[in-house]
Amino acid sequence: MPAVPAPRHDSPWVIDTRTLGRRPGTMRTLRIAVPLETPMGLDVVAVPAGAEVDLDLRLESVAEGVLVSGTAAATAAGQCSRCLIEVTEPIVAGIRELFAFPDSATAATTDEDEIPLVVDDRIDLQQVVRDEIVTALPMAPLCRPDCRGLCPDCGGRFDDLEPDHSHEILDPRWAALRDRFGTETPESTGRPPAGPGK
Repeated sequence: MPAVPAPRHDSPWVIDTRTLGRRPGTMRTLRIAVPLETPMGLDVVAVPAGAEVDLDLRLESVAEGVLVSGTAAATAAGQCSRCLIEVTEPIVAGIRELFAFPDSATAATTDEDEIPLVVDDRIDLQQVVRDEIVTALPMAPLCRPDCRGLCPDCGGRFDDLEPDHSHEILDPRWAALRDRFGTETPESTGRPPAGPGK
């Protein structure tokens, strides 16, 4: 297996596991808030840059590596997929990932891009957390489950419009007359057009 670059020691996502040693059953808990330098999510909804991801994790030494389990929590921001107003969405993603020792049977029998590794006694949580956060995000965020969306004629939010909001369907043959003279059209009055001299 080719050498894996060592994690950045100054990254808040990189955790030193030396206190666990290689003694299966040794555990420690980890509770930290990591600020994001770049957004974490999708085009329509994401945890924005500058926000924090709260990690509540347990690190356990096992025969093949370090098992990380727990949760990652954050607040995502985006647009309601129906009415387009800004929305926020609390996200809690479950984390359960084995970081394999480079000399373990797991690492030897698994493609490098399929399992994260313990490198220099450190693990980098960023990609694991990113994958789980993105999976937990709603594909179509809503401001509320029964959001009625936008009026297809005027684009107004139905929640902001009158309950009986509607639009007159105007025959385009009469539209120019009404726009120019401000007169009623036969369609709006329900009367047939007057004949010549009437």
